[in-house]
Amino acid sequence: MPNAINVENMGKINADLEGLVALWVVDYRGLTVKESEQLRRSITAAGAKMAVYKNTLVRKAIKEAGLPELDEILNGPSAFVFAAGDPVASAKAVKQFAEATKKLTIKGGIMDGEALNAEQVEAIAALPSRDELIGQIACSLTQVASQLAIALGEMSEKEAAAA
Repeated sequence: MPNAINVENMGKINADLEGLVALWVVDYRGLTVKESEQLRRSITAAGAKMAVYKNTLVRKAIKEAGLPELDEILNGPSAFVFAAGDPVASAKAVKQFAEATKKLTIKGGIMDGEALNAEQVEAIAALPSRDELIGQIACSLTQVASQLAIALGEMSEKEAAAA
């Protein structure tokens, strides 16, 4: 018979997996309490949530949710970053913290229904965020509009000169 704490944690994990866009798994060994709090704040600012659960419970919840298994990376101390929003932003937050402290290790994760290794998670973190992409698109549209306005202005000047 499962104990009450495990049942409660399974409920929390299942709730965290609902509406999940990405799940990043990290090894947090060596982090101080202050560093752990800083990591949680940066992850929360990126629209994600970090929690520490037993690997066996997460393994079971992932299986029940029909997500790919992460047996290779679910060993040793693991913290789980649940991204419900922009997965790139949360991956960036994790990667930046790992680079700054040299204590956090990215193990892998799940995104778009596929299991990812650490290198793939780091590649996702290198992508521009959603906000950066929107800014790039807006800049491109502005450039096209200004070039169109210049071309139309030149055409009307030529027509006026010819008349």
